[in-house]
Amino acid sequence: MVTLRLHNTRTRKKEEFVPLDPGNIRMYVCGPTVYDRAHLGNARPVVVFDVLYRLLRHLYGADHVTYVRNFTDVDDKINARARVLQEAGDGRALNDIIREVTDQTIGWYHADMDALGALRPTHEPRATEFIVQMVAMIQGLVASGHAYAAEGHVLFDVRSYPDYGKLSGRSVDDMIAGARVDPAPYKRDPMDFVLWKPSSAEEPGWDSPWGRGRPGWHIECSAMSHELLGPAFDIHGGGIDLQFPHHENEIAQSCCAHPDAGFATFWLHNEMVQVEGKKMSKSLGNFFTVRDLLDQGWPGEVIRFVMLSTHYRKPMDWTEEKAREVQGTLQKWRSLCRDVTPASEPLKHVVETLSEDLNTAGVIAELHQLAHAGDAPNLLASACLLGLLTEEAGGWEVHSHTDGADESRLAEIRNWLGAARAAAMTSKNFSEVDRLKAELLASGVEVRMSREAIELVPLPEFDSQRLWTIERRREWERAPDA
Repeated sequence: MVTLRLHNTRTRKKEEFVPLDPGNIRMYVCGPTVYDRAHLGNARPVVVFDVLYRLLRHLYGADHVTYVRNFTDVDDKINARARVLQEAGDGRALNDIIREVTDQTIGWYHADMDALGALRPTHEPRATEFIVQMVAMIQGLVASGHAYAAEGHVLFDVRSYPDYGKLSGRSVDDMIAGARVDPAPYKRDPMDFVLWKPSSAEEPGWDSPWGRGRPGWHIECSAMSHELLGPAFDIHGGGIDLQFPHHENEIAQSCCAHPDAGFATFWLHNEMVQVEGKKMSKSLGNFFTVRDLLDQGWPGEVIRFVMLSTHYRKPMDWTEEKAREVQGTLQKWRSLCRDVTPASEPLKHVVETLSEDLNTAGVIAELHQLAHAGDAPNLLASACLLGLLTEEAGGWEVHSHTDGADESRLAEIRNWLGAARAAAMTSKNFSEVDRLKAELLASGVEVRMSREAIELVPLPEFDSQRLWTIERRREWERAPDA
């Protein structure tokens, strides 16, 4: 069997993955807080851990892998979003608005992540479905001296857990010195974090031994992972932005609640997303949701490919240039694999490459070699391990930008361009070649010229009408009485 090696954030090194139970591989990934559309940064862990999910299913069997990704549907950001709608004229009770916001946002999330080719996890729990389990875990932490009640709140005592900070590599005192922390007077220590907090009459709330209230964010994932995967499981994942404080706090409360279990064995974190070389920010005007890119005409498979072109532990830079290159590559690959029966399984060396800490960029390099060799059956089977060239993700390359008439026009214009280039090579006058290239680019067609061939690739902004104009002008210029 192929050896899977993963970089464990907790130990800061690559380790051989040895499951707790080979018949029941368990993975938990922190999901979204559902108050708005998912942006590119939200989508990256979905794609990264979808690839790991596919790999684990391949190595151990689909029936032996359990994948949990939660929805945080009780949170102050959701409450704030609902209040904005109230202030804008929605006359319903706050809780009714919150339910609609969370239901709608979960629907958006599913549609957008489906478009990226992500498999649905085995379980997608909503936090509000596990309040009883959260209250029970908090009660246990209070009883064991790891948490305390104060002014309607329950807080975790970070000094009670000596290993607090090991995941992020910082001591509690260093954290206090270098971070802005809530100076609430009821805290024993500035780093103590909320497990339970009081709710007003209009806010979401549940009865508890400490009064009507709602859970803190961190306890939600600890309770849901425990309920669905048990006190110890194999892999816990998420974006690097969650390493501290969220994952640090999860470890503390879970290990104190179940001291003999150990919680997650492996911790995996993906790096952040940039856009055109800069941090994604609304103030810079480079903030994109997945839906923004889909609506701009970028196929979900293209977005996925761009993300997988960079190793998950390195910052990923979204650029339109990369997206155009990827789109052209996928069009070639899909054309090569059309009506081809895939090989029975991915090539072993492809699986080995991916098993070396999810080396997706290495796999893509091998897929290019398979495509260059014209090995469509193995290309198709191996690409599917990354969630690429799947039947569900296809169709865009044929229908999104061009139809049969467009393809015919492109073929004719390609011939004109080839003839113009051949003439220019003799005359050394490339003005006609440059004019045709400029017209094609204005029509939303990228021109790729090599010594052997000319390729015309329709982009998301492809304009069929302008392409037709090029063809008509060319016919007019060639007419005998022009």
